[in-house]
Amino acid sequence: MPELVTVPRGLAGVVVTDTTIGHVRGLEGFYHYRQYSAIDLAERRTLEDVWALLIDGALPAASLQEEIAPLRHIPPVVAAALPSIAAASSSVDPMGGLRAALAVAGLAAGAKPLYDTSPPERRSQAMRLCALTPSLLAALYRLRLGLEVVEPRDDLPHAANYLYMITGSVPAPTQVAAIEKYLIATVDHGFNASTFTARVIASTGADLYACIGGALGALSGPLHGGAPSRALDTLDAIGSLPRADAWLRERILSGDRIMGFGHPIYRTEDPRSRMLKGVAQSLGGPLVDFAVAVEARVLALLAELKPGRELHTNVEYYAGVVMELCGLPRAMFTPTFAASRVIGWCANVLEQAEDSKIIRPDSRYVGPPPPQPVPC
Repeated sequence: MPELVTVPRGLAGVVVTDTTIGHVRGLEGFYHYRQYSAIDLAERRTLEDVWALLIDGALPAASLQEEIAPLRHIPPVVAAALPSIAAASSSVDPMGGLRAALAVAGLAAGAKPLYDTSPPERRSQAMRLCALTPSLLAALYRLRLGLEVVEPRDDLPHAANYLYMITGSVPAPTQVAAIEKYLIATVDHGFNASTFTARVIASTGADLYACIGGALGALSGPLHGGAPSRALDTLDAIGSLPRADAWLRERILSGDRIMGFGHPIYRTEDPRSRMLKGVAQSLGGPLVDFAVAVEARVLALLAELKPGRELHTNVEYYAGVVMELCGLPRAMFTPTFAASRVIGWCANVLEQAEDSKIIRPDSRYVGPPPPQPVPC
């Protein structure tokens, strides 16, 4: 048995594998997909291009839209199950409905264990799952509201089609551009909790849908993917700028977390936040002005009351503002994150499937010393 090595809580700073997909350099405020800056990609390329980069390893010469569009359509057997899934789920846990829907989709697709499939089969499954996820999210949302499901349009790019399927209206180009930048910026972000979960499951040889279901379970936690709507809830609670200092000071001094600020990796400004702030300001309006003003007060008070903590604005703060301005309901903020991140998860699962070594760490037992007599 190998010698046990004690590691930091939460595996902070522990390297568990090699990857060619991307990396986060938290001290520099920089992250990348393959060899390209993620922010540069968000500002210069389409979501379909970045999708191809992560799954296939290179930026495409032509758009993937022709390949992706037919895969968005919900199979009839899955569509038949969605009303029951929607009735059993709620806006409190919209991710639960997606987990159930993808489980049905995996059964309908006859998904085989990764261990028993070839790389081309795995890619085909990944492309279908990534294309189908936004359709399932939009359908479940509308069904929960008692609305008819909107069929996908093959002529629309992926981000535009997602907004269309949620609202029933073709979105404005400014909305599409804003949401696409958000989706690209959140496609992947190192070995976060959900990505690591997906890779652990993949290391067992399980099927792709099981891997993504596990990742979704991790993402549903408010400390991971559930904060964009909570950041907006903070702005709602503050209400007006004159109330900001008193409200914020009370919560900071009581040890409450201010949603939208602080990150476990970044020790400088989150580059995603910086970009999305610019996107929000390009959209403009009272909400943006208020968010910018409150951000300045939060940072000033954190510097005063928590000196040396290096707490900066994270992606969730302006992500919530951008999604609100683009007409997305708050119940769909975390699901929209998932609609993007599923591409990164699948890329990681495909990479992990090439390694036959199961991820199996150890633990340190700290209970009563065994063996103890068993009570009669």
